[in-house]
Amino acid sequence: MKDLVQSVELGVSQRKGVNVTRPRVWLKNEFVRVGLAESLCTYVMMVFGLGSVAQVVTGQGAFGQYLSINLGFGLGVAMGVHVGGKVSGAHMNAAVSLTMCAFGRLAWKMLPLYVFAQLLGSFLAAGTIYAVYYEAIYDYCGGNLTVTGVKATAGIFATYPAPYLSLLAGFIDQVFGTAMLLLCLMALSDQKNKPAAAGSEPVAVGLLVLLIGISLGSNSGYAINPTRDIAPRVFTAIAGWGADVFRSGNGWWWVPLVAPPIGGVLGAGLYKALVEMHHPPLSERSEGLVEEETAPLGKQENICANVCV
Repeated sequence: MKDLVQSVELGVSQRKGVNVTRPRVWLKNEFVRVGLAESLCTYVMMVFGLGSVAQVVTGQGAFGQYLSINLGFGLGVAMGVHVGGKVSGAHMNAAVSLTMCAFGRLAWKMLPLYVFAQLLGSFLAAGTIYAVYYEAIYDYCGGNLTVTGVKATAGIFATYPAPYLSLLAGFIDQVFGTAMLLLCLMALSDQKNKPAAAGSEPVAVGLLVLLIGISLGSNSGYAINPTRDIAPRVFTAIAGWGADVFRSGNGWWWVPLVAPPIGGVLGAGLYKALVEMHHPPLSERSEGLVEEETAPLGKQENICANVCV
């Protein structure tokens, strides 16, 4: 198999006169490595996120409240970034991947791979949480799997609008929430502004998702992510909730599928148009530093290093 390369070099160590060989195996193809990493980090994020919802719903408030869900998704995102950040970038969100393509930060040919990996990770996470909380779900709802009502459980896996929310208002809600997500992600990665400190990116992104949840989440559950919503929704349709997962909320299912990509491009574009495009050239930013003759040499070098990133 071309993509799976087995090294012919064997590490040999001598322990008590016995030769211990350690063959090294790795995936050389970038598409495979990126796809696996993106699937796994999405899976990790969704397991913690959906698990927090399942615990709150089936525990009827005894094991957490709405803030627990915000924390679950926020910390889940942080862990997901740790899992796949250096390999795939840990988008975990098709709106993020599409926006990165639109602004030239990701090749368009990679978009289908990212979307498929995110769908796979989300679907498998939904199945995992369903299995882990199977008995709790059936004990809570008495075996009646419903999308709406007092004992509804479909909301554990996918988002649904509040009873008062119209489709138009919900669409705007999803566009705005995702726009804020991508606007802030662009700022956190802008090396000419105030980016997240090296090594702190997972925590910063997790806090951003937590912030969106506690400020923009009550209308429709802040999906702000097409793949996060549609894959678990399809799973629930298969697992017993039926076609109601698509009919509920006046056919809400398409809103978190269509609105987030639009919001992502708008939010990133707004940051780029109002901030990123107007950064002065590095040469101009460094002019003032050259004139600081009184600064110690070591300090001058550190300043230059920070400016010239």
